[in-house]
Amino acid sequence: MSVEVTGFIGLATLLVLLAIRIPVAFAMFLVGFVGICALKGWNAAMSLLSSETFTLASSSELVVVPLFILMGNVATATGMSRQLYTAAYAMIGHVRGGLASATVVGCGGFAALSGSSVASALTMGKVSLSEMERFKYDQRLSTGVVAAGGTLGILIPPSTGFVIFAILTEQSIGRLFLAGVFPGLLLLTMFVLTVWIICWIKPELGPRGPRSSGAERLRALTGALPILLVIVVTIGGIYGGLFSPVEAAGVGAALVVIYGIVTRTLSFAAFWHSARSSIVTTATVMLILIGAHMINPFLALSHVPAFVGGALVALDLPVLGILALMLLMYLILGCFLEGFAMLVLTLPIFFPVVLQLGIDPIWFGVLVVLTLEMGLISPPVGINVFIVKSVAPKVALGDIFRGVTPFWFAMLFTLIVLIAFPQVSLFLPNTMFN
Repeated sequence: MSVEVTGFIGLATLLVLLAIRIPVAFAMFLVGFVGICALKGWNAAMSLLSSETFTLASSSELVVVPLFILMGNVATATGMSRQLYTAAYAMIGHVRGGLASATVVGCGGFAALSGSSVASALTMGKVSLSEMERFKYDQRLSTGVVAAGGTLGILIPPSTGFVIFAILTEQSIGRLFLAGVFPGLLLLTMFVLTVWIICWIKPELGPRGPRSSGAERLRALTGALPILLVIVVTIGGIYGGLFSPVEAAGVGAALVVIYGIVTRTLSFAAFWHSARSSIVTTATVMLILIGAHMINPFLALSHVPAFVGGALVALDLPVLGILALMLLMYLILGCFLEGFAMLVLTLPIFFPVVLQLGIDPIWFGVLVVLTLEMGLISPPVGINVFIVKSVAPKVALGDIFRGVTPFWFAMLFTLIVLIAFPQVSLFLPNTMFN
């Protein structure tokens, strides 16, 4: 049996394991370890396991993962997420669809604290769905906007998706974070425009809320200032060259903890719970990366990336044609696979082609992460849809999927804009201070 056949058998086995809901980290580890044993023997597999695990665990860049996760968890415990929503609601809640638009803005702000799409959808769902129900919002619009708005967590920095991409491709985490700022704001704007268009066509779907007084708006904006300060200090510090991503994560986590202590909104029990949750999430990410570092050498040894790359180049398509084909594959896989699994499975195959064709790897990272977002609300997997379903159990799953459909097309439009105008993604990282 040739090494290429062994590699494709390994990939097929991995897809089967993922299809029967084996955790992605264990599926990748099993296929990678057994595959290396088959190609190079037991000693080579054990040696790779020990060396790669130690190298990964001792990587200082990965410290950003627990620190940014802790920052998001503490921000949730101190009520910062509700303050974001309150501020957005005070400003635009009185227009048609204002509560839904406020939810999008709140999701965007919380994404800049947590870096997690699931956390954004879960937190903002708890905060906003009851309010939209109280003002008689259509259930498809209210649940759809929460599921879609939550996807901003994987694009707006700090994003765990960008961290995983950076580790797997050896790119700069800081440059990827900055590359996600303008695309994230563009996508947030497209979501708000989508809400306004829906409510302009059918005003009864998103009734107006009460108009806040000037004093109420000022009070709400004042409450959101600490959150804006944390966002500006962390992301602005990376852009200005004041902090490395690791230092920015430490500063951000420290600021939200200090805020919780000063305002007496963070008890020891809440901090302990936030810390434990951060450890569990970090361990999950680390296991996925360890699995990736087992399956990637197996794929390299089996020559699968070179084979697929050669096949793509042999199609004799223009660069944008090959790029579009790869992104189409991500969109299709996103209907069935979890985002991190897609990154680990595809990057060893596609990324060498990206470099060979001269495609900017940072730009490619933004495009890939956006397609991962689209997978979060695509049937039948649609993780964010199921998260919202857990918060709104009375709403039919089909109604939530119908509710996110207009936002899915807004994401597709944003993807096309980013492909047509790469500088939307590349302007900030290309002008950052080193």
